[in-house]
Amino acid sequence: MGEKADYKKELKELYKASSKACSVIEVPAMRFLMIEGKGNPNESLEFQNAVEALFSVSYTLKFMIKKSASIDYGVMPLEGLWWCDDMGKFSVEDKDNWKWKLMIMQPSHITHENFLEAVEKVRREKKLNAADKISFATYDEGKAAQILHIGPFSEEGPTVQKLHTFILDNQYQMRGKHHEIYLSDTRRGKAENWKTIIRQPIM
Repeated sequence: MGEKADYKKELKELYKASSKACSVIEVPAMRFLMIEGKGNPNESLEFQNAVEALFSVSYTLKFMIKKSASIDYGVMPLEGLWWCDDMGKFSVEDKDNWKWKLMIMQPSHITHENFLEAVEKVRREKKLNAADKISFATYDEGKAAQILHIGPFSEEGPTVQKLHTFILDNQYQMRGKHHEIYLSDTRRGKAENWKTIIRQPIM
């Protein structure tokens, strides 16, 4: 059996960022497990169920592939796209109107058949109905600016503002959806040490 693949290291430009300076990157098209919802993530059972289902299907895929093809890899971190119908009113003070798409990147050797098998296995063995809402699709983000936020999610405001200022100061325009990549397991460790990549597609 070969070594365990670490896609965060292989794709370090995408999954490692500076907390001191913003950077511009080119994000290639990648395949993700995705699930959409709406509402305040801090109060929404739908959000909690979506996270649980995404990780359950991701780990089921990992162990299926390890058993059938002797390919081992680390499950990638949770990512989130955030928006509301009127982005002019998108505010951390009003999370009830937020819409979200949660995602976990999948290795290129995962097939649609693998995905369907994993969803069925999770539904059957873990009774997670949210698994039925998961899709397996390509997300092609393209050029984006990003920075690392260290600390609780509630204190992201200044980091987001720094990123937006960088974008405008460098004559770029924002497009697409606000993107966050959660590098820390929030069930462990102190909130002041949580690491989150804040990413914004640009043109």
